[in-house]
Amino acid sequence: MNPAAAPVPLRRAVFISDVHLGSRHCHAAELADFLARLRCKRLYLVGDIVDLWWMAQRRASWGAAQNRVVEALHALRRAGTEIVYIPGNHDRPVRRFCGLALPAMRVRRRAIHVTADGRRLLVTHGDEFDAITHFGSLQEKFGDWLYYRILGGNQLLNFVRRRLGLRYWSLSEFLKRQSGAAERFIDRFVQAGLDDVRRRGLDGIVCGHIHRAALVQRDGLVYANDGDWVESLSALVEEADGSLRLLAHTGEVLAEVLPRWRPMRSPGVGTLPQAA
Repeated sequence: MNPAAAPVPLRRAVFISDVHLGSRHCHAAELADFLARLRCKRLYLVGDIVDLWWMAQRRASWGAAQNRVVEALHALRRAGTEIVYIPGNHDRPVRRFCGLALPAMRVRRRAIHVTADGRRLLVTHGDEFDAITHFGSLQEKFGDWLYYRILGGNQLLNFVRRRLGLRYWSLSEFLKRQSGAAERFIDRFVQAGLDDVRRRGLDGIVCGHIHRAALVQRDGLVYANDGDWVESLSALVEEADGSLRLLAHTGEVLAEVLPRWRPMRSPGVGTLPQAA
């Protein structure tokens, strides 16, 4: 059976980040299809949803696919999904509304999500760790410049693959995994996030920002990066029993963390205190 056609259960929570709507690298059509199949109690938009930085610096890319994404979010809200927006560095101006409950969503600088099995997870975009992970070297600046060129090649390659009936494959992700410098940067980012939640006395972190989807347990803590819709085309979901799953846009399970215990009944999705 085609995973995209399989019925999707009601998820307790879903986490999506780094959509970059408005930039030419956004895979809006795939996201719109994913959202159209989605059923969840709470949806976290974990930063860089609309790429205001790109739209201010370069020509905006907005068409039917981007409108479908917005319409799918409205449809989820009408269906009863609670939407929590945690702005990132590319949609930073939205942070001025943090703490407000807007008509369609809550806006938070960061939040604590309590899973069904009682784990307390910090939900944050992740750009606050840049001071720790970025050294400002010439190599890093060149890497940023090269990254956007690779993304252009990634789009061209997958345009050809779609014409040939082949599934999506990320050239940029493949090349980053071959780079020792990129891998060292990502390891610093993961460790910075885990150190932060350990200081806060929490059980793990859900973030985005670095465009590297991951779901692992390290030293008793959960590190979950829901990925992006520029390269990995992925999302993080919490099931009714508290298990966490990293999903591809097709619905394929890429990684899973099982619950600590199975609740006798399905509790609510918890409160949304703003993290200190």
